[in-house]
Formats: sequence, C-alpha cells, structure tokens
Amino acid sequence: MNATHAKPLDGKIALVTGASRGLGAACAEWLAAKGAHVVAVARTVGGLEELDDRIQAAGGHATLAPIDLTDEGAIAHLCRSVHDRWGRADIWVHTAIHVTALTPAPHITAKDLDRNITTNIRALARLIAMIDPLIAPATAPVAVFFDDEWDEKFAGAYAMSKAAQRALVQSWQAETAKHGPDVHLLRPAPMPTATRARFYPGEDRSKLANPRDEAARLLAPILGGA
Repeated sequence: MNATHAKPLDGKIALVTGASRGLGAACAEWLAAKGAHVVAVARTVGGLEELDDRIQAAGGHATLAPIDLTDEGAIAHLCRSVHDRWGRADIWVHTAIHVTALTPAPHITAKDLDRNITTNIRALARLIAMIDPLIAPATAPVAVFFDDEWDEKFAGAYAMSKAAQRALVQSWQAETAKHGPDVHLLRPAPMPTATRARFYPGEDRSKLANPRDEAARLLAPILGGA
C-alpha cells in the first residue's frame, strides 16, 4: 500500500464485543475507518448486518460473529477461529452489558439477579480468560472497557454488576501494568443509548453526546488516528 494512503491501524485485528448498536457499533466503525479489520460480536444478527453495511460503505472490513457472550463454548470457538485465521487479535473493545428492569432493592428478582451476574460478571471474567492469550502475541495489545454513572435509586442489580466489572477490570489493569496488555477503563459522556433510556425515560436526548463522537474521543488517544 502507498504510504500516503496508510491508516494508523492498518493490519490490526480488532475484536469488539457488544458491537451491534450504541457505543459498541460506533467503536467498530471508528476502528474500521482507521484501517483495522473488525471482528464484530453480538447476539443481534440484524444489528451486526447493518453495522457491516456501514463499514463496507465506508471502505472498511469486518467479520461478523453473531453469538451469545454467555456461551463459553461459542466464545472459545470464536477465539480459536481468530487465532487460526490471523494468529492473534491486537485490540479488544468490550461494550456488551445487560440491563434489567429498574426496581427497589428489596424487589430484585432472582431471575434478574442471575441474568446480571451471568452476563455482566461471569461472561466478562470468562472473556478476559479467553481473550488474554489471544491478544498476548500482539506487538502492543490493548483492551478497552467502559464505566458509567447511574441514578442510585432502583438500579441496585445493575449497579452491583457494574461495580463487580469495575473491580475485575481494575485488577487486571494493575496486574498487567508492567508487561501488558494495555488495559483501559474509560468513562464516556452520557449518550442516547438504549441502556441509558432504561434509567432516564423521557430525558431530552438531543443534549446527549453522539456515540460516534465519544468513540473517536476515547479511542484516538489510545490507538492513534485522531
């Protein structure tokens, strides 16, 4: 490729979990625009196909992986497939999250509690375990996670699982500080996502940040291509 047309992430493999909508889709599009081949992972097939259409229309490249992140066998197969095809992934961006109905703390159901634990805690722990060896061979492996804020009322199940996520990511971040991967826990500005709509129904969404703008703002300092 002519050096004048080189992009900052040319040749990089970027795994995006939770890529079908919101910030995950915006991150996938930003990565593809900077030259990365994006492996887009989510349960929603339609959302992934729409993402692929946008990436291709902009001249980028993506591989779609419509799988459930709570399915350990599917994640193991995905990681093996990425390894067999490219030998490693260079970048992992994780945005997948499960949000249950808002409810007072004494009314949290066992079903909602289990779902939060399964998706937001257990699945993330297993993803870290499986993706760590996948990105380890990269020259400069990077893992990116996102934190958020919430109204403390009626969000106990979600807040609890987010606190556990934060603790797990910060632990991995401390453990890898010297030898990598480079682990980041970032705080996006409030965005008009489906997740936020659950917490703030009726909010004036016109005042919220565009996910594409947030993806660029947060990823560019870490990965280049500002």
